[in-house]
Amino acid sequence: MPPQARKYSGSYALWRHQPLKFLYLSYIILTLTIRLPFWALVALFPGFRPRKSWSWSRTINVKFLRLLTSISHTVGPIGISPSYLALVPGIGYHGVWVEPVSSEHILGKLKVWAAAAGVAPVKLPGYWLHKSGSTIQGEAPLMPGEKIVYALHGGAYTRLSAHPSDPTAGIARGLLDRVDSVHRTFTIEYRLSSTKPYPEQYPFPTALLDAVTGYNYLINTLHIPAADIIVEGDSAGGNLALALTRYLVEHPISALPPPTLLLLLSPWCDLGTSHTYPGSSLDTCRNSDYITIDTAVYSIAAFTGPFGLGASELNPYISPASVHVPSISFDGFPPTFISAGGAEVLLDPIRTLHQKMAKDMGDAKVRYLEAEDGVHDFVVFDQGWHDPERSETLTAIAKWVAEESS
Repeated sequence: MPPQARKYSGSYALWRHQPLKFLYLSYIILTLTIRLPFWALVALFPGFRPRKSWSWSRTINVKFLRLLTSISHTVGPIGISPSYLALVPGIGYHGVWVEPVSSEHILGKLKVWAAAAGVAPVKLPGYWLHKSGSTIQGEAPLMPGEKIVYALHGGAYTRLSAHPSDPTAGIARGLLDRVDSVHRTFTIEYRLSSTKPYPEQYPFPTALLDAVTGYNYLINTLHIPAADIIVEGDSAGGNLALALTRYLVEHPISALPPPTLLLLLSPWCDLGTSHTYPGSSLDTCRNSDYITIDTAVYSIAAFTGPFGLGASELNPYISPASVHVPSISFDGFPPTFISAGGAEVLLDPIRTLHQKMAKDMGDAKVRYLEAEDGVHDFVVFDQGWHDPERSETLTAIAKWVAEESS
């Protein structure tokens, strides 16, 4: 009997229209005058914090992030992020248009899924970030010993952006600051999924097609060797990094060899329900994280689209850590570093992913680091409030890259 998938009620962003949106946001702003002092008072006592080991400031920050997550679930996106429709210029980074990958590189199930979803590769914006003080041009040939990070951003496949102004760019800045061999990072502005009450568009495998487009640009336009590419993804970007690597491993294409290293930060690796049970991290970390699976159902429905929520239970390209997937192998995957937060709701699926990868690849090829008090995607937060976990994780990543590159 197939597993029972979640159901999407269509209740996302019910108050997105005016005047309801204005009234709701006014209510939130007004009640903050009560919430903030109350949070501040209660957080003075370690026993009332989600984690006794947390600082007062971390407790307040997480509560505020939880509120922002709740607001977006009620009224929809609060701001407008850059999208695949335009290249957004600015200072301190280099933007480029990336031509769509050739159809001859879209093979097997990916070709079938793309046809079923009615999507195809398109021209996309991409952005280069540089190490502070670097004089290297964005698309210049590699320096001796240089590694390129191909970063895939998080955001549940339905929000955020590859643009350097996005919060997830904190990861790229951290890697540029800590990893000696990384002088540049590249991100691709993949198309985001949506469903009712918004237009139903760009479901799986759209993001995978776009990830292949960005990878093809590095390999075949800039002629960067795969041996010098580190594919990195956080949250949903980690899911996408896993799907991209699986595609490159399972469909050997001489023009698109797999990357040398895979870096997964709080990867969203089970979009289904196989880790939903009493006592799982989805339950025990509910109060110590700023995201909840309840608010992610819209994103899962938007991403699975015409394939239905059941695809989140059984498709290894969507839920590689699902225990409902009958058979899945990580043979052929490159050395992998997995980071997780001990306070995040996705902890158990990430642990399962680590176990599966280590079983197939061997313990030596899979490095796992769990920051005991870390929340979901804590490496994003470069404002200092999630240290020492963020700094310790970036230091460990830098050491791992150096070891694997020697």
